[in-house]
Amino acid sequence: MKNILDLKGRVALVTGAGQGVGRQAALHLAGHNAGGVIVNDFVQERAEAVAEEIRKEGGKALPYRCDVTKLDQVKAMVAAGVETFGSVDILVNNAGNSGAEPTPDARKPFWETGPDDWNTFINVNFYGVINCTSAVVPGMIQRKQGRVVTVISDAGRWGDAGLEIYAGAKAGAAGFMRACARGLGRYNIAANCISIAMTATPAIRNRLEGDPELLKRMLANYVVRRVGEPEDIANMILFLSSDAASWITGQTYPVNGGFTFAL
Repeated sequence: MKNILDLKGRVALVTGAGQGVGRQAALHLAGHNAGGVIVNDFVQERAEAVAEEIRKEGGKALPYRCDVTKLDQVKAMVAAGVETFGSVDILVNNAGNSGAEPTPDARKPFWETGPDDWNTFINVNFYGVINCTSAVVPGMIQRKQGRVVTVISDAGRWGDAGLEIYAGAKAGAAGFMRACARGLGRYNIAANCISIAMTATPAIRNRLEGDPELLKRMLANYVVRRVGEPEDIANMILFLSSDAASWITGQTYPVNGGFTFAL
């Protein structure tokens, strides 16, 4: 039987791939015949560890430390990926949250802070997506194929009190992807988003550890009463990266246990 999720040797770049959703996305793509995976993370040791996992399973990986908020670093990373593997055909914009180096006041109410704190969220969740997309698109246009998958948050679809700047940045990334889909479709480049809710990343696991009451309260608004796993998100990333999704672009898919519904 034909494997509709076979990536046919295409090369993937996954940002923030040293842990959590990014790590699982990198493993998923490598395990479905990616020609190589560029494993990006702000921490080199994390990138190296995931790359080694991929190699142990017979895949090809290039670990690369890079701050996605710095366009010059992103361009150098893409150039290294092309030099190693020949191309970058799939981009997964996963790096996000509050960035690699959040300010101490990043979680305070936004009206009590200022641009330095706001940019903690805006730079990685919005400009990081623009930087990485701009760096890979010229090669995709030349080859007349490509997939861009951006991980956003239900905070950007539904709104989340206390996360206003983060929500705005994620909503901006989603709008950017929709516009990219319209502009790049003629080159057979698809651009889509995955909107996630509470997922068992290291940060969430640390927050919930030893506090079953907090977990119960947080799950009260979920139809499927469990925390999402990185595999749940990686499954959709793989699908949108494959030929199975060749007629899908400009969409945002919630993978969120029913926290919100899509219209």
